[in-house]
Amino acid sequence: MSSKEKSEELLIPKEVYLSHGVRIGAYVKTKTMEKFIYKVRSDGLCILDLKKTDERIRIAAKMIARYEPSKVVVVCARPYGIKSVQMFCKFTGTIPITGRFLPGTFTNPSLPTYIEPDLLVATDPRIDRQAINEAAAMGIPVIALCSTDSYCSYVDLIIPVNNKGRKSLALVYWLLARQVLRERGELGPNEDLPVPPEAFEVKVERISIPRRVA
Repeated sequence: MSSKEKSEELLIPKEVYLSHGVRIGAYVKTKTMEKFIYKVRSDGLCILDLKKTDERIRIAAKMIARYEPSKVVVVCARPYGIKSVQMFCKFTGTIPITGRFLPGTFTNPSLPTYIEPDLLVATDPRIDRQAINEAAAMGIPVIALCSTDSYCSYVDLIIPVNNKGRKSLALVYWLLARQVLRERGELGPNEDLPVPPEAFEVKVERISIPRRVA
């Protein structure tokens, strides 16, 4: 394998990224996210650059692995990402805060929920803004999953992904967990997690409508 081919090798086959919709952005793009956009479709939908996504997942994993797991907090208020975050934290030993983020969690020592993390991982800069603002106020570095429409103030490391789709979130957090464990030496360089990405995915229950009897 040439050095060029090796440098372009992704963490998983490109087809898997595509099938999970990881590169699908939004119809809006912010100035910060422009450099992560591969192209804009004729209908205006922005498509993310998978090589940059892959590269940032690797960087984020190295960063997370340097911290004590109990000092890393992962937040997610987006329903489609809650299971993904919980599974990520289960495998990595990090701390999940899902659902509503209680104001003062990082800044008010008098609260029973007060914690002092050394690193914050956010699922969506818009929905998880309270946690990011408090992290910034306390000097806590922030990693965030950002789509093309994300405003990334106070985000130290952007992972450009589709942060709205349940399949995308499941795959990204699965990959991130695998890479963190590989960086720690808890998994071999070619070893996988014992569960597939689907185990990180929230299941949507289908509501059956009773048939009307004539």
